[in-house]
Amino acid sequence: MSVTNILIIILLVLVVALAVLYFLGRRLQKRQAEQQVQMEAAKQTVTMLIIDKKMMKLKESGLPQMVIDQTPKLMRRSKLPIVKAKVGPRIMTMVADASIFESIPVKKEVKATVSGIYITAVKGVRGPLEQPAQKKKKGFFSRFRKSAS
Repeated sequence: MSVTNILIIILLVLVVALAVLYFLGRRLQKRQAEQQVQMEAAKQTVTMLIIDKKMMKLKESGLPQMVIDQTPKLMRRSKLPIVKAKVGPRIMTMVADASIFESIPVKKEVKATVSGIYITAVKGVRGPLEQPAQKKKKGFFSRFRKSAS
């Protein structure tokens, strides 16, 4: 086999792989849009006192066993933003949206938009919420320069 034949085979494999990823991505995007519509339909605004928040594995989180059983096997090992909150007289364990997890204050009362056990938005009950300071990521080489000096 010549070099050109090998390059053509590699190119064909890459094209097929890109096509498969494209169609899988479109299917997952449609599924996510359907889930977003369902979450919008089921959302409620609830006043809650945030007790604690952590990034925890699903099995350690204290969520109901039914929720753990329904999650895909690959997701069970990943860490999720878990929030313990007092909603009325009950203490509940909920999953927060990753985009708002940092803005959730601990030991404060908030108005949260909740869809099932999923927190989608948070507003302060008494005034605006404090925004956490954005940490600038260190570059790849700056980490090594600091340890070398």
